[in-house]
Amino acid sequence: MSDNTSVTQTKSNGAQKVAQQALVPAVDIVENESGITLLADMPGVSKERLTIRVDGENLTIEGAAEVQVPEQIQLLHSELRTPFFRRTFTLSRELDSAKIEASLRDGVLRMHIPKAEEARPRRIEVNVR
Repeated sequence: MSDNTSVTQTKSNGAQKVAQQALVPAVDIVENESGITLLADMPGVSKERLTIRVDGENLTIEGAAEVQVPEQIQLLHSELRTPFFRRTFTLSRELDSAKIEASLRDGVLRMHIPKAEEARPRRIEVNVR
């Protein structure tokens, strides 16, 4: 799996195109015998504002953060100026993209991408004649 993220996204508004800057979320990737687990930091992103797409061999994660400010408080400064996250990865052929599982909890997206059955390690039985 390789990372090929661009930091801008083009949105189409009718005939006009507007470039939207995106933050690249920090990601940890762990591999074991069954597949790959990807942990992406996406603070402020809810399930409803999260999009995960697989297009061919590309996996794209996008999410819009929403900062909840109580009605009686006026926000004077915000560290998160661009509340849009985007990251794209190229998936290896040994991964089974049809069986991706994803969960979101406390601003961390956890995805498990299993290895295809033929790519998993297996023990070969040796017959003695």
